[in-house]
Amino acid sequence: MIAHIRARPEHVATVREVLTGYVVPTRAEAGCFVYDLFQDCGDPAHFTFVEEWADAAALDTHSKSAHIAAGRARLNGLTAAPTEVIRYVRLA
Repeated sequence: MIAHIRARPEHVATVREVLTGYVVPTRAEAGCFVYDLFQDCGDPAHFTFVEEWADAAALDTHSKSAHIAAGRARLNGLTAAPTEVIRYVRLA
């Protein structure tokens, strides 16, 4: 899965703080194989998560976790657009 988050320019530091706060608890979740956060070098307001989960159930559980819900509440009004989430299936 890939998730793109775009912060409002005046809120980049706060959005970064919220997103980095997801990393440790998410990596401890059952079924989480990869959970990496990136910040675009050319556009610091653009953040990307690259995630790999054991299955759809693990991803669904993650999306309902307390730390993600709390972070979403904190991000309210700080992002420039809705989060873009793209789910992939590994072919090779």
